[in-house]
Amino acid sequence: MATPLIEPVARLIEAFSRLPGIGPKTAQRLTFHILRAPDADARVLAAALIAVRDQVVFCARCFNISDAPLCAICRDTARDETRLCVVEEPLDVLALERTGEFRGAYHVLHGAISPIDGIGPDRLRIRELIDRADQAQREGHPLVEVVIATNPTLEGEATAMYLAERLDHLVGAVTRIARGLPVGGDLEYADEVTLIRALQGRRPVEGHGR
Repeated sequence: MATPLIEPVARLIEAFSRLPGIGPKTAQRLTFHILRAPDADARVLAAALIAVRDQVVFCARCFNISDAPLCAICRDTARDETRLCVVEEPLDVLALERTGEFRGAYHVLHGAISPIDGIGPDRLRIRELIDRADQAQREGHPLVEVVIATNPTLEGEATAMYLAERLDHLVGAVTRIARGLPVGGDLEYADEVTLIRALQGRRPVEGHGR
């Protein structure tokens, strides 16, 4: 008969198992690693988790992670604000920034359109993206280019086509990152050379070039 877990241990295993990519066995290993770790290490981890929840917010303009109302990229006056790169997640911004290839601004959707999962455009930051493009046009300095850098998955492609249709009349050009990325892959796992080639090889979305 299995030994029942005491309540604090069971709660931590359950908490870990709710994280993406963490199964029951991994959750148990992480829990018992923390139990064996020095007290100071466990408290550092706990403090870091609390700080992330208390101190990190989403940028009011691009919805990237930030510790202020506007993120560091949106506050950088040296960035080319006429070019916007649209990504699915904040991790994708980090991946693209590592290349040093793109010097424009970003917009984070926080996901991709996926009808099978019940995720429609209204669940993402698409309305805010259209508003950014519309406001720039009304102010007399429309966006020169919007680079759609959603992941090369069925959901990412569907999102890219939807955005291209919505943005076509508002911006100078809508481009899609090139196929330097493997189909089914995620930006955050791509190496820098692949990302650089993908950015350099971006092209107009079919039916929406000028």
